[in-house]
Amino acid sequence: MGYHPLSVLAPIKNNLTSVTEFFLLGFQGSQGFRIFLFFLLLVVYILTLCGNLLIIVLVSTSRSLHTPMYFFISQLSISDIVLSTDIVPKMLNNLLSNGGTITYVGCITQLCFFGTSETSECCLLTVMSYDRYVAICNPLRYSSIITSAYCVKLSTICWFLSLFAIFINKLTTSFLTFCGSNIIDHFFCDLVPLLDIATSGTFIPESEIYILSPFLLIVPIIIITISYIKIIAIILRIPSSINRQKAFSTCSSHLVVVSIFYCTMLSVYLLPTRKYPKLSKILSLLYTVFTPFINPIIYSLRNREIMKALHETVQRHLNL
Repeated sequence: MGYHPLSVLAPIKNNLTSVTEFFLLGFQGSQGFRIFLFFLLLVVYILTLCGNLLIIVLVSTSRSLHTPMYFFISQLSISDIVLSTDIVPKMLNNLLSNGGTITYVGCITQLCFFGTSETSECCLLTVMSYDRYVAICNPLRYSSIITSAYCVKLSTICWFLSLFAIFINKLTTSFLTFCGSNIIDHFFCDLVPLLDIATSGTFIPESEIYILSPFLLIVPIIIITISYIKIIAIILRIPSSINRQKAFSTCSSHLVVVSIFYCTMLSVYLLPTRKYPKLSKILSLLYTVFTPFINPIIYSLRNREIMKALHETVQRHLNL
């Protein structure tokens, strides 16, 4: 007999069944398709780890990169590593077996780390926009405003809010009960798919989706938008086209990363993905797997200082 996902239900006193494990459907398809997707995502995951770890090492070891902007980029790389490591390994395993189980504790843990990394990324991208605002709009006071101690404080606030996201995720999921189907039509334990199979207590978790989550997205978007409106206004006043291009290049990488992250994230909330689970999976794949992969590429290829630090690091090790 083959394995059936409903076999992981444990009986309780009231003759119902309490779910002790979930079955993640993941990406269903032919074996050839799943093997292709497995190797594609495996390569992307390896490159994601290498790229983000490289940025963390370069920022830590290269004196030329000991600046606020690169400090925040390294923090963003930590968030990207947490996100991709939380999602991808389990997804790869499920691709090989055409779906797989995850324990209730494992599911909640995955959801909590997912909320942590997403919240930290939202906060860090917002802080980075403020950093670019001060650098371009108030350059004479930049070093006195964005000090090392201030950077640490801002980073600490970002991670504190991320821990708050863990608390919220844990709190909302504690109101969910699962006494029916344990099949999740997704490749990881996201809150919306969990609500679809919950049997009771969905009011507070749904409030998180429709009130708290948009708040955590919209407030950073407003701050980022205001920052860049002022940045663009200042850049347009610069008389020299060369200086305008130089000023814009200092924030173009961040602007690209923000656009990719928020466009994919907002599409999940704005589009009716509950009616189209395949669309939800594709969009989720973009911001959970491919965005952490793209971020270090954007910051590396579009940044001469990082490329210079990489070249100096390689040369230094070759001369040992």
